[in-house]
Amino acid sequence: MSNTAQATGELTGPRSLENAKEWMRDRLAKRIHPLGLTDPQATLETIEALTGLDGERWARAWIATGNRFMAIADGRMEGGDVAAARDAYYQAYGFYFLGRFPCPNHPAKEESYRRELAAYAQFGALADPPIVPVSLPFEAPDALSGQIRFYLRKPAGVEKPPVLIMWGGVDAWKEEMTELSNALVAQGIATIAMDNVGTGESPLKARQNGEIQFLPVIEWAMKSGDLDGSRIGLIGRSFGGHWATKLAHLIPGSLRCAVNWGGGVHYMFQPEWVEASRYPDSYLMELVETRSRMLGAKNDAEYLKGFRVLSLLDQDLLSGPSAPLLLVNGKEDKQCPIADIHLLLDHGSPKSVRLFPGGHMGFGPHTVPTIVSWVRNHLT
Repeated sequence: MSNTAQATGELTGPRSLENAKEWMRDRLAKRIHPLGLTDPQATLETIEALTGLDGERWARAWIATGNRFMAIADGRMEGGDVAAARDAYYQAYGFYFLGRFPCPNHPAKEESYRRELAAYAQFGALADPPIVPVSLPFEAPDALSGQIRFYLRKPAGVEKPPVLIMWGGVDAWKEEMTELSNALVAQGIATIAMDNVGTGESPLKARQNGEIQFLPVIEWAMKSGDLDGSRIGLIGRSFGGHWATKLAHLIPGSLRCAVNWGGGVHYMFQPEWVEASRYPDSYLMELVETRSRMLGAKNDAEYLKGFRVLSLLDQDLLSGPSAPLLLVNGKEDKQCPIADIHLLLDHGSPKSVRLFPGGHMGFGPHTVPTIVSWVRNHLT
């Protein structure tokens, strides 16, 4: 990469180590994904100590910091300071998350992911209200497992609350839904956090009918005696917005609302955009590798083919009715084209739109409050 490209933020290939560190320092200062969860000083120290972006050196650096916080958490638990232990377990989880970021495509990153799940389980058990793991049986051709795993969180003192089912994109998984869950639970809304298709503990690789992994969870929520199954909403974050949009069109009568927060519907999946978005300046590293892992693609041809079949326009869905749909993104998104929002506005039921300054997902102080307020109005 040329010095000019690094200086302007334009990328023509993978980042250098120093360019990656500069990107991370900026995101850390702004507390933006993926640098918005962990202790700033410990995070900065880990960034400065990085010696490479390869899976081994990357994961080991973050695991070491995560281990420090795990030791602190265990010590606090032994001393009876539950609140301090909970916070330290969350920090350990956050550093292990960074160790597997953007996806566990190396044995050291896989180790970090295992540690992440373990630390998150200890945090979730101490959270207020608690974050409860749930598993449902699942059967489908070519399924990777026979279970769908998700986290249920119910607001205290609310009988039969409405429920918001949410998932992330290619690199933010069910564990990374915690801050959004906090905001929703505070409004009296129960949350179900699950993995996007092809990510985390999802039982499927991403494919045209990937929505089949969400349907059993929606049905479970509709029938649960502890939830108001007549008031269900969806939030799909980043790539996950694709599936929220599809479900809003497939089962509009079952949903009060859905949010597509930065996901594609048609233009994102075309070869021209796939090529143009290989190295967006809003992404740290390995975007193509992470998307390919989600799809189960082994080469570029399979990657392009796997994306192409996801177009909701080509599936002839967009002109039909949909549940109330909020479209949110950043005006300068280079991972998902704004043209997909315009396409949705030209088809089917009326949609609500909120565009924020900046790149992918429009991260800023008003983004999450805007989403939570809109969802609350539809669910409560």
